Amino acid sequence: MIRYDLVCDQAHRFDGWFRASADFDAQAERALLSCPVCGSAKVEKALMAPALSKGSAGSEPPVAAADTADAAPPMPPQLALVSERQAKLRAMLREFRAELTKNAVDVGPRFAEEARKIHYGEAEPGSIYGQATPAEARALAEEGVPFHPLPVLPDDGN
Repeated sequence: MIRYDLVCDQAHRFDGWFRASADFDAQAERALLSCPVCGSAKVEKALMAPALSKGSAGSEPPVAAADTADAAPPMPPQLALVSERQAKLRAMLREFRAELTKNAVDVGPRFAEEARKIHYGEAEPGSIYGQATPAEARALAEEGVPFHPLPVLPDDGN
């Protein structure tokens, strides 16, 4: 797999993974690539630092040239304004989440335990929500316990 730094015609930077260099070229030519921020199909490879090895083969993983001591300081994180359509979709997701949790009980980190109790008839049926680790969620799915992840938006943690 090859990772490229990409940039759209609106200067939004993002990365893309491709099986081979020719895959990027073929997808770009057919306008199959688009910016995740603005949706522009005018996407190009951005200037990238080459990977450099710090020692003998196999001793350390390669590092980007930008990680070397004499390199320029890293660029600050890219910020993006969302389009009106994206803002409406985020608002709809917030409303959907609020509706799901409005009449449900927050069981916090006991979600997997409480979901099993309901599923196996050890507790009264009802709507619950909370947190589960990936391993707990996988185990619930394997047991056939019905559940759905709640939508989380990037700005929910800010």
